Amino acid sequence: MNKHDVDLLVIGAGATGACIAYEACRRGLKVALLEAGDIGSGTSCRSTKLLHGGVRYLELAFKNLDFGQLKLVREALLERKYWLEKTPFLAHRLELVLPTKDCIGKAYYRAGLGLYDALSGGKSIGSSHIISKSQLNRALPRLNDDLNGGVAYYDGQFDDSRLNLLLALTAEKGGAILRTRCKVIELEHQPNGKLSGVVSQDIFKRQERWTASAVVNATGINVDSIRQLAQPDATPRILASRGVHVVLEEKLCPEGIGLILPATDDGRVLFILPFFGRTQIGTTDTPCSIKEAKTPSKSEQEYLISHVKRWFPSLKELTIKSTWAGGRPLLKPPEEEISRSSSSVVREHEIETLPCGLISAMGGKWTTCRQIALDTLKAVESLLGPLPPKRQLPIIGSNNQLDQLPNLLLKQQDHLREYLPKTHLLAKQIGHLQSNYGLDALSIISKSAPDKLNPLSETIPVCQAEIEHSILNEYAMTATDILARRCRLAMVDLTEANRLLPIVQNLLRDKNTLLEDLNLEN
Repeated sequence: MNKHDVDLLVIGAGATGACIAYEACRRGLKVALLEAGDIGSGTSCRSTKLLHGGVRYLELAFKNLDFGQLKLVREALLERKYWLEKTPFLAHRLELVLPTKDCIGKAYYRAGLGLYDALSGGKSIGSSHIISKSQLNRALPRLNDDLNGGVAYYDGQFDDSRLNLLLALTAEKGGAILRTRCKVIELEHQPNGKLSGVVSQDIFKRQERWTASAVVNATGINVDSIRQLAQPDATPRILASRGVHVVLEEKLCPEGIGLILPATDDGRVLFILPFFGRTQIGTTDTPCSIKEAKTPSKSEQEYLISHVKRWFPSLKELTIKSTWAGGRPLLKPPEEEISRSSSSVVREHEIETLPCGLISAMGGKWTTCRQIALDTLKAVESLLGPLPPKRQLPIIGSNNQLDQLPNLLLKQQDHLREYLPKTHLLAKQIGHLQSNYGLDALSIISKSAPDKLNPLSETIPVCQAEIEHSILNEYAMTATDILARRCRLAMVDLTEANRLLPIVQNLLRDKNTLLEDLNLEN
């Protein structure tokens, strides 16, 4: 059995775990990051793809006089700007509209979104503003005609699985040991009961022993299973809530402006968002078991479609191209509040240290994963002592001079045109490559033969060179890894992804990858 000695061992390479590993490497710690599946294959690749403060949480804060919600909104708004600046090739500003039927509604939303702007302070990405009925009709031409304009505001839209992957790979570049398909099967303790490390086992039944000064549990909705492995009588803390999303072939947001529906039958808000030339609808908020978290229910899909038809009455038939679901790891409310709906539970986080020393990062949301990581490192510091100052470790695809990044990406486009085949998808392929790889796009394709650069799909122009890069350098071992998480095609159009499935499986076999998906799981 191979043995390793590290300062910090992180269990789980979702958004939180990958970000913890990344921030720990920036502080010079010797880190191991263990993931039981593919990087970001759980909740972290199944979000609404928004970097946002959460207008719903802001409204709940005032309706319920809940300052926990208000704190969460403020924290998320600051983090929203951080990711937009650090990874502009993965994230961009998105305009969203709250539609209104009368002046009272317009005044109500204008006041609320004015506060939303104010909470972002110096990290604002644009001010909310009134839009007229004619402006609304131009932006969303099929929308119900009895609306009287609305209020527009800005949030961020991003590639969740790609950012997750790059955080993990950047941590590895910074010195972390990264293992995927590697499950923790045992926690080891010192004679005094303190945690000393773990034993892991990969898919080939190979085991490794990891001695660590600190162990962090960052397993999302599965966090209680690790907590109870460390302390069998630990009280469960996580309430799983399923969010379901549907992707429609119909292009309901032709101007690239999204819509937020504030008044559903059960008080939830729904997003209607531009998504790779299609339309993403989401999300539901339904308590579920952990086993059910990734399975979109028929009733939830019907719920989403019924609301779309209500707001877009001219649409008779809608074509669903893809669906996905993910389980949010909500912190359980106090016992006296346990009956309240999951949609009203605060998306805050908590860092717990059990008596044995296991540190668990619980709750939270994608946008605030960095703040969760920083709070986790404070708990690590209490075990290891003061940590060294941060060092520069730019996320792969970016650089240390963020102010130069946009110009460097523009210059790279000219070089990409020289290498890529002159097809009708050339501009789209350049955009796709840069949005996936940032400044590394040129180095990836320039090493490949010209016949491996032809776009394989009109929907997302992924090429063979990218697939091979995913297999060789990005831990992709299955068709789902590649088509759902490395290039997102299965999330956008499952039929098109299945068309490419034989090509991907052949490349996996050619690269001696021993694990394959026979069917796409979405």
